Amino acid sequence: MKKTVAILTFAAALSAMPAAIAQETQKLTANKLNEYGLIYSLPVTHLNIEVEAIKTIKKAGPYYKYAKKYLGASNVVTEDSQTWEVKDVSISSKGVPDTENRYLMQFKSGSAPFLLLDEEGLPLAINTEVEENVVKRKRNKFADKDILEGEGYANVFTEDMVASESTMKRAEAAAQKIFELRESRNDLVSGNADQMPPDGESLKLMLDELNRQESVLTAMFIGTTQTETKVIRFDYLPESDTNKEVIFRVSDYNGLVDKNDLSGEPVYLSLTITEKGELPVNEKGEAKKLPKGAVMYCIPGKADVELTYKNNIIAKESVEVAQFGVEYGLEPKMFTDKKAPAYVIFNPESGSIRELGTLEISE
Repeated sequence: MKKTVAILTFAAALSAMPAAIAQETQKLTANKLNEYGLIYSLPVTHLNIEVEAIKTIKKAGPYYKYAKKYLGASNVVTEDSQTWEVKDVSISSKGVPDTENRYLMQFKSGSAPFLLLDEEGLPLAINTEVEENVVKRKRNKFADKDILEGEGYANVFTEDMVASESTMKRAEAAAQKIFELRESRNDLVSGNADQMPPDGESLKLMLDELNRQESVLTAMFIGTTQTETKVIRFDYLPESDTNKEVIFRVSDYNGLVDKNDLSGEPVYLSLTITEKGELPVNEKGEAKKLPKGAVMYCIPGKADVELTYKNNIIAKESVEVAQFGVEYGLEPKMFTDKKAPAYVIFNPESGSIRELGTLEISE
């Protein structure tokens, strides 16, 4: 049975830049203490689906009806609203140890080959070091505080705005204040103000305050628009061809929601197995026999994965999948050859061989 798990990213961040997460490795050496045997697991390939969604919050200002009349503004928020939009989706593979199938790498005594494992305990390499894997992940970004929320914006009210009982009169007074602020700013910038600030820093402070007041008053006419970012990761276990399986949904009010929450529009996953792994064959076309005490690895299959939302493809990837392949093994003595020991680098996502070669031994 396929399993899909949603993982919310709870950590708040002030930036939407990807976070770099280093993967720790561990090194095991075959020696007398472990009888020259190293135990390990091969991976089952999962799909990591990372979804970045943008929440847009629009709020109408109290004087939106008078924006055209007093400010000549036409692009105005006329009612409060909230919408969610999928901004970016990425699909990547991840290896998860198959703990029900563990293997023993058995080397001859007197040798000292070593095995490098990732933080999950999956093989990374034998007899060689590999560069530390860095996973880039996006992070949440929360919206800034709305300038019309709370009572902090009340200090821009003029006496006429406070005293007037008519909304139209208050709007007229607010518009008049906006034009006064603009005139004051122009005077400061051109150097024509009656009282110029003594230095550049003071000028900057005065301009910042004028801009702040104008922004608040203008928002009372045209409204405000704010955005925040939310990132959710889904873990999916491929088991067979899949056509339009609902993975999650997108709701205007709740954002990214579970696939069973019918308040949202569905996002579908389709998976097509394009290649199945096969055992290597000899000159006669017969499957090769497994070497005794073999160093096991995976010859994975391949699959095309596609995500669609509102009939549009939002992500597409071709991945190696361990469970669509077969397992085979390398001759263990090749790693203990004193003159030319072999090394191998694995793909921990699928258990396949990325690189196989021979080490140079200096005399």
